Amino acid sequence: MTITQQTMTEEQRKAIALEYFKLLDQGDPSFLDLFAEDAQLYMPKWGIANGIEEIKKLGFDLGSMLKSIRHDYAYFNYIIQGDSVVVEGTSSGITSNGTEWRAGVTHAGRFCDVFEIRDFKIQRLFIYLDPDYAGEDTTRYPWLNK
Repeated sequence: MTITQQTMTEEQRKAIALEYFKLLDQGDPSFLDLFAEDAQLYMPKWGIANGIEEIKKLGFDLGSMLKSIRHDYAYFNYIIQGDSVVVEGTSSGITSNGTEWRAGVTHAGRFCDVFEIRDFKIQRLFIYLDPDYAGEDTTRYPWLNK
């Protein structure tokens, strides 16, 4: 069995990461096609999803919390080195119970995602953000009650 790897440019890796966000914002389940079958996806307070089936479950669980989400692509900060693409950005949206959030206005909405992209597939995506989009977890953080 011969394993081959396809050469990719930084711009191609960046394009795959951007496509992920655009499909996610559209609610298009074909964002899953961007992942390798054995990919890993980490989401705070969910854990690590291993493989497409677990990534689907994570997506369903997160999707049930959100009515809509929109990432601010024009303001993304990209850091690309080798297979790694780090995307720092902002988002806005509405939770399933109708609570709106927007980076810079509410506590939610800032994120940093770390992708590993090889052979034109996302091999690993670790998402770093506070998943409390509605800002309901305030009792444990006294500075939020000011």
